[in-house]
Amino acid sequence: MAESHANPVALRLSRAAGTSERAGTALSLGLVSTFLTLIVILPIAALVWESKRDGAHAFWQVVSSPEAVSAFKLTIGAAAIVALVNAVLGTVTAWVLVRDDFRGKALVNSVIDLPFALPTIVAGLTLLALYGPRSPIGVNLAFTRTAICLALCFVTLPFVVRTVQPVLLELDTEMEQAAHSLGASGLVTFRRIVLPNLLPGILSGLVLALARAVGEIGAVVLISGNLPYRTEVSSVYVMGRIESGDPAGAAAVAVVLLATSFAILLGVGGLRFLVTRHERA
Repeated sequence: MAESHANPVALRLSRAAGTSERAGTALSLGLVSTFLTLIVILPIAALVWESKRDGAHAFWQVVSSPEAVSAFKLTIGAAAIVALVNAVLGTVTAWVLVRDDFRGKALVNSVIDLPFALPTIVAGLTLLALYGPRSPIGVNLAFTRTAICLALCFVTLPFVVRTVQPVLLELDTEMEQAAHSLGASGLVTFRRIVLPNLLPGILSGLVLALARAVGEIGAVVLISGNLPYRTEVSSVYVMGRIESGDPAGAAAVAVVLLATSFAILLGVGGLRFLVTRHERA
């Protein structure tokens, strides 16, 4: 009798707990949706609306102008080069920080995060002071495409390092030791055991670096010189359109940059999905 009385009580408590959990989930989802709408969706919608204010013909005329196309090519090209360089050097840096012990390791680990904390305009000024016309080391790279790549490398390096580093920390070294004991060389062990595990982290860091490089302005606005058809990136071109009193034209170029970044995210995300398919099997 007591058991039959306890079952309905337990059932009511279970239902109450389920209702409370669903209410909490709905509230959390509502807060997240509202936040994303206010911070992301509405501003993007306003940008798209502004870009079409003068009509589709004006939109196409702006984004297909020779200066805008030249800026697009430089932006995408420099971002791709920088992302690939950082994919390699960032992985090497993460490997050294995780696998090696040396004096000053904590300092190096802190310096990696400096581009996150440093205002990008200050980064550009720092690079201009070191590699500008008055360079203390006698290297003048100012107002060149090389300077743009250098500035973008500076601000995007932490993305790859900080996405690969946790993966390396969690990687089981016993598999590497087993491979070595079976006669595998260091290169073969890295290629067949370590790299497949690191690749998702490398791709995540690469896509973050790409997205940041495509939209970067502070680090390049000073050292690039903003020379049309030579060293003018798209973000600086957008700023120029705004200063010229053409917000619709600036919004049109910004929409293309937004679409490019979104396509990059989808493309690398799809590649990452393919790379990690064995983990879901």
